[in-house]
This record gives sequence, structure tokens and C-alpha cells, in this order.
Amino acid sequence: MLTGLRFALIPLLVVLLMREQTTLVAFLAWFVFAFAAFTDWLDGYLARKFNAETVFGKLMDPLADKLLVTAALLMLIPLERIPAWICLIIIGREIFITGIRGLAASTGKVVAADNLGKLKSNFQYYGVGFLVFPLNLLPIPFQYQVGMVLIYISVVLSIWSAVNYTYKLRDIFIDTA
Repeated sequence: MLTGLRFALIPLLVVLLMREQTTLVAFLAWFVFAFAAFTDWLDGYLARKFNAETVFGKLMDPLADKLLVTAALLMLIPLERIPAWICLIIIGREIFITGIRGLAASTGKVVAADNLGKLKSNFQYYGVGFLVFPLNLLPIPFQYQVGMVLIYISVVLSIWSAVNYTYKLRDIFIDTA
């Protein structure tokens, strides 16, 4: 249910980020993004606590996260808060990982997010959160720069985790060739 809620919040986030970024609209966009990101954490926590992890959750939860971050990143480009090349690297990594997860699934392997991927996601969530939050609303010095540093770290982690996933799943490339 929480994964489904995250999917449902994405169009609302996009609509808010398409509007003129008044302080109220930007704050609402941040709130929707932060709430959706919180549901990701809550979903994983509840699944582990109640031993309710499912194949559906292992596949759809990462997809909901990817779509949430992708939507936010793409909407930040016209707001001139993030360069397009960064979005391309992050989104390209997500498409690649989704592809190799699908390939692994076709061989009967379900690949859940690992700790490196979770760390990458946290840096993305916090970085995007800083960039979506209304600029100059709070006395946060260098808010934009902090957001971008977090995003740059997430880019490094994105590349690192893509290499890590590829290495871990190298046997599926050999088995399917």
C-alpha cells in the first residue's frame, strides 16, 4: 500500500513543480516529496519488522523510488536547480539497474536493493529535498550548494553501485549470452 501511495504522489509532485515556484507551492512540493520519501523508509521498516517482504515489494518498491526521484530531477531542470547531465547519469543508472534486475528475474533471481543502493537513495532524497525546498525560506546557508554536494555524492554512489550490481550479477551475463 505504501509503495502504491508513492506512485500516486508522483503526479502531484510533478504538477506542483510545474507551477510558478512561490514559497507556498515550493513548500507543498517539498512536503509531497519528503512524505513520499518517508513512505519508502516506512515501507521497508514495516516489511522487515513484520517479516512481510514480498517479491512484489522487492520489485515495485525500487521502481517507485526511481520514478519519484526521476520525476523530481526532471522537474528541477527547467527550474535551473540541477544540470541535465547529472539527471542523465542518475536516470541512466536507474534504467540500467532496472534492466539487469529484469534480466536476473528472467533467470529466477530476485535482486533486492543492497546497502550501497540504499545509501545512494538517501543521498538522492536529501539532495533533491534541499533543491526542492523553497530557497531562502529558512536561514540555511548555502542551501542550493548543500543540495548539489549531496547530489554529486549520489552520482558517485550511483556509478559505484551500478558497477557493484554488474559485478554481483556477472553470471547472468555469461549464462544468457
